[in-house]
Amino acid sequence: MSGFCPELSDDVIQVRDWVHEFARDVIRPAGAEWDEREETPWPVIQEAAKIGLYSLDFFATQWFEESGLGLPVAFEEIFWGDAGIGLSIVGTGLAAAALSSNGTPEQMGEWLPQMFGTEDDVKLGAFCASEPDAGSDVGSIRTRAVYDRGDWVLNGVKTWATNGGIADVHVVVASVEPSLGTRGQASFVIPPGTPGLSMGQKFRKHGIRASHTAEVILDDVRVPGSCLLGGKDKLDARLARVRNGERSGEQAAMRTFETTRPSVAAMAVGIARAAFEYARDYAREREQFGRKIGENQAIAFLLADMATRVDVARLLTWRAAWMARHSRQFEQAEGSMSKLVAGETAVWVTEQAIQILGGAGYTREHPVERFHRDAKIYTIFEGTSEIQRLIIGRAVTGLQVR
Repeated sequence: MSGFCPELSDDVIQVRDWVHEFARDVIRPAGAEWDEREETPWPVIQEAAKIGLYSLDFFATQWFEESGLGLPVAFEEIFWGDAGIGLSIVGTGLAAAALSSNGTPEQMGEWLPQMFGTEDDVKLGAFCASEPDAGSDVGSIRTRAVYDRGDWVLNGVKTWATNGGIADVHVVVASVEPSLGTRGQASFVIPPGTPGLSMGQKFRKHGIRASHTAEVILDDVRVPGSCLLGGKDKLDARLARVRNGERSGEQAAMRTFETTRPSVAAMAVGIARAAFEYARDYAREREQFGRKIGENQAIAFLLADMATRVDVARLLTWRAAWMARHSRQFEQAEGSMSKLVAGETAVWVTEQAIQILGGAGYTREHPVERFHRDAKIYTIFEGTSEIQRLIIGRAVTGLQVR
């Protein structure tokens, strides 16, 4: 890729080291406790807010950092600490990305600060796209938004929403013209305390247990017209182009996912790196048959493959982030490549870490079993591995692979 150089600037290195220190000293020691509790780690989020890590300023600064590597590098360090707590800290970022990708400057100025709150009054944001019958198939979204005398009225059920129901600001993808499929969808901000929005089932998960995931119920939720991201004039113009058979641009949910894929990939890289490092250190110390187990080729070669795959995933992630920051088109679906490889790498590396530790790795006395549970979601959420392969396949063949 012309112009891409995987060398970190001094500013990014400083951010990396600062975030790593917080992950090492605050996040990692709390990981096992909040995994067991399966609750939002408010005290850790509060600590992150106090140092400016959980803040709009941090996310905005890193998002627009010149190389594009600020957020991926920071996310890798956070998730190296712990994925469940990490997702509680960065989960609001997905809602913020949805707002930034689809909203007007005025909407961003009004709602982004309300998603994060302040050091003394932490707030959360939630992005609500998936539904019980519409996960990867976003064209099947049934949540309906109807225009009524200047307001929009939303009805439906969202699921798998990070911070769903406990967030202060929700961003909801809904269908405004169902006959047009994904091209007839739009995103809406639901302000704090809006009547009709409630939390449904809270999910008890295999991994990332410290991150709140729940259903969001929308029952005659009425919001002002100003809560339609991008505004009604822009929506009407887009729908008119679709009806005339013209190109309409990216759909709201897909634009959000494509924007965030390198950051999600970086989360998976952080988990994989944590598992590799733990297994490597264990192999250096554990003795069997009179020598360190790391002296056995079977272990050393496995660690070599683990280290190599982590680096490959990281470099794909950095490339995609750099391309996104410099407005380079993902002609070969580079964003999906980063997410696919990083997610599957995290699952494979964490499994091998358990194998290296043997029976000890299967117990909660060591964190690798938690790393493995946390890693699996990265082949599922924000586009399964199968969906990433579909997107990549279409990009590289130029055909409508189904």
